[in-house]
Amino acid sequence: MVNNKKAFIGSIVMLGICMCLFFPYPYNEAMIAHTTFMSIPIETHDGYVLLGIFCSILFIIAMILLLRSINKYHFRTFVIVVLIYSFLPHLLIVAYQETFASGIMAISYKGDGECCFDMVEKDLMNGECTIVLHNRSNEAVSFDLQFIDTNFFKGDKRMNSLMNIAGPYHVTIEANREKAIHLKELLHLTNVPNHIEGGGSSKVHVQLIDGDKERTL
Repeated sequence: MVNNKKAFIGSIVMLGICMCLFFPYPYNEAMIAHTTFMSIPIETHDGYVLLGIFCSILFIIAMILLLRSINKYHFRTFVIVVLIYSFLPHLLIVAYQETFASGIMAISYKGDGECCFDMVEKDLMNGECTIVLHNRSNEAVSFDLQFIDTNFFKGDKRMNSLMNIAGPYHVTIEANREKAIHLKELLHLTNVPNHIEGGGSSKVHVQLIDGDKERTL
């Protein structure tokens, strides 16, 4: 099946380099990207990511070499490699969190949190957020929770980070437990500039703080 071992090994090495350069742990750089390719950030609000562009080109070259190094099952191989590349990092992260990680490093988040905001009156707003966090370690984990606007830059209005007016929120998750965190707050917006008048958002990102340790999810 393999007719060029050097090209085959070279392609595997290149794919490994791509995965290591943007391994999504403990911080997933792709979550703040406007444009991604195979979970590799191409463009953020700061502009193009040169390393991400290089890594994307390297990935394409690696796939070409891989397919040229085998003499059959090209489509099947392509699909299998793409699936492995997509899911292997997540499996490795889960395995690490369940065995060696501790504290906030053992917390996982699917990124499916939601927030909604409604104005009650001038400078007074209802804020409501729901996120689900999973403690994969064998010990209870406590931390402070803050909300962040990952795509917030000049010209945008503050949204999810408005919840921090009533925070930070102290959270404790028992060992090997998944916890739904539902927060509903009355937010006083006096002297808070550049904020929304109402609305909602999905795929909310948060920051976990434990002493001098921080993680953005």
